Amino acid sequence: MKYYTKIIGLLCVGIMAFGMITGCGMSEETGQKKAFQIVCTTFPVYDWTRQILGDRAGSIEVTLLQDKGVDLHSYQPTAADIKKINNADLFIYIGGESDDWVEKVLKTDAKDQPKVLRLMDALAEKVKEEAVVEGMQAEEEGEHDHDEPELDEHIWLSFNNAKIACNAIATALQQMDGDHAQEYIKRDGEYIGKLSEMDEEYGRMAAQAKHKAVIVGDRFPFRYLMDDYGITYSAAFVGCSAETEASFQTISYLAQKVDATGISTILTIENSDQKIAKTIVENTKAKNQKIQALDSMQSVTASDISKGETYLGIMEKNLSVLRGALNE
Repeated sequence: MKYYTKIIGLLCVGIMAFGMITGCGMSEETGQKKAFQIVCTTFPVYDWTRQILGDRAGSIEVTLLQDKGVDLHSYQPTAADIKKINNADLFIYIGGESDDWVEKVLKTDAKDQPKVLRLMDALAEKVKEEAVVEGMQAEEEGEHDHDEPELDEHIWLSFNNAKIACNAIATALQQMDGDHAQEYIKRDGEYIGKLSEMDEEYGRMAAQAKHKAVIVGDRFPFRYLMDDYGITYSAAFVGCSAETEASFQTISYLAQKVDATGISTILTIENSDQKIAKTIVENTKAKNQKIQALDSMQSVTASDISKGETYLGIMEKNLSVLRGALNE
């Protein structure tokens, strides 16, 4: 499911890449050259990398491309972004539909291509098709440009996937910076331990929950998260949909689902205008359901990071939201 603007965006990438020149990797804050440069496309990848680097993060420049709050499905790289990628020692990305631009950038005529880690390759058969369940609004003609099944790129919303991704990142760091390989192995093990602890918390929460289903009045990027804990789901749109207006049939189905299950919380993704969720509430019998947001980490900003936002911090907040939604 592609946004229509992606065609124009990819053309722009090609034009910018054609005239791209490379330069030395410098720290923007100090002007001093770092030992290595790493570029990450999304916040979860960036945070995992920083966690595994540990104290080495002060000697290695890690750049997050998508730090302006733009939803990852709408992102297209700037000329400066392409230059950072071409100058990097290591480039880490998810590899889903929203990263279609990467292939074109990596085909540019740069002298030294970075080592590339595509995390969907690391996950292999654990990558799932995008969830399409009863009641979801069908996509409009033109959103699909091929007949292949759509793979769900929101792989980071599973602790099991996160562990595999972190192992792959740690391996790439060892290959890049062999002198500190043991540090990366140690930090990776410690961080995976933290991921496992929170995974267990989610498991206990789901096992003790009053409800075993959620209703999402929005796009649905949470398949991996819900599948991990046996939580069923109904939603307005698939995870990468460009739709913003739900049909009467979709609203009616979800409202009836709320009435039938007794669920008292409608979920949305972060930064939602809640329009669809509010319309669902208005069409239920009780008309008093709460609306809460689960954070899919698709629009974390540099400001959020400077205030201490982390992957585990966001997932802990999501745990609280989900616990409320499944028990009220």
